Amino acid sequence: CVVFISGCNFRCPYCHNPEIIINRQKEVMSSGVFFDFISSRKKFIDAVVISGGEPTLAKELCEFCNIIKKKGFKVKLDTNGSRPDVIKNLIKDNLVDYIAMDIKTDPFCYTPHIAKGIDGNDIVESINIIMDSCMGYEFRTTCIKPFIDIKTVKNILNRIKGAELYVLQQFKKTKVLVPDFFCSQNRTVIKDELLEFKAMAEEKVKKCIIR
Repeated sequence: CVVFISGCNFRCPYCHNPEIIINRQKEVMSSGVFFDFISSRKKFIDAVVISGGEPTLAKELCEFCNIIKKKGFKVKLDTNGSRPDVIKNLIKDNLVDYIAMDIKTDPFCYTPHIAKGIDGNDIVESINIIMDSCMGYEFRTTCIKPFIDIKTVKNILNRIKGAELYVLQQFKKTKVLVPDFFCSQNRTVIKDELLEFKAMAEEKVKKCIIR
C-alpha cells in the first residue's frame, strides 16, 4: 500500500509527481478511512510505503507511522534526505523498517535547479544516519543531465562507500514539473553511460542495480 504526502521543499525539474509538489492538497482520504482500509485488507497488505512529495515535512509523520506500526504493518519511507533530524527520530523510535533516500546529485550542488537554500551537510548527515542504522535501506539517483555525470557519480559514491544498495534510476520523460527544462538540450543519460556508472558503483557499494 502506498501513501503519497503532498508538498515538497525541492523543485527537481524532472519530478514525475508535479501535481503533489507545488501545493499541499486537501485530504483525498481521511486518516480514519485509511486506517480502516488497511486494517480490512491485512490478509493482503503487509507494509505501507510513505512517499511524496517529501513526507518528512509533515508534522504528523511520526504519529502516522506509529499507528501503522501498532496495527502490525511494516513501514517504508521515501525521502530526499533534507531533514536528518526527522529521519534520526523515526529510526530511533523504530517507526520505519526501510528507507529509500534519493541523492539527486553531489550534495553540495543542489542549488539552484534542485532546491534553493538546502544545506549539503544535511544531505550528508542523512546519508550517515541511514548507513549507521541497523535497518534496511537504499540510496537512489535518477540519472539525468546535467545533474549526473562521471564526476558526480564518483562524488556520490565517496559519500556512500560501503552502502548496502545503490539504485541508478533511468529517467523517463513523461509527466514532469518543468517541461521547458527539456526543450533546449538532450538530458538523456544513455545505456552505455548507465553501465559505466554501475561498474564504478560496484567497486564502492555492496550492490548496485539499474532500475
